[in-house]
Amino acid sequence: MEGDSVTLHTDNTELQRDDEIEWRFGNIRIARVIGDSPTYDERFRDRLKLDQTGSLTITNTKTTDSGLYKLSAISENQESIKTFSVT
Repeated sequence: MEGDSVTLHTDNTELQRDDEIEWRFGNIRIARVIGDSPTYDERFRDRLKLDQTGSLTITNTKTTDSGLYKLSAISENQESIKTFSVT
């Protein structure tokens, strides 16, 4: 795992203007996008990237990146939650 890249996929085909995507690692929000304005947690520095579907890619992974990641996606007033385990 150390030094690899991992992508956590949403079920979206493309984010719409009013969609909201939030990624959490444990209880900490690490990435969020509303429309086309992403923000990232500083502890991951430049290792996170959100694509046009809201999927999250973590580059240059570290052993400390292992754990549960939670996706919260709000689209057309519907919220979906998905959990990922990274080991």
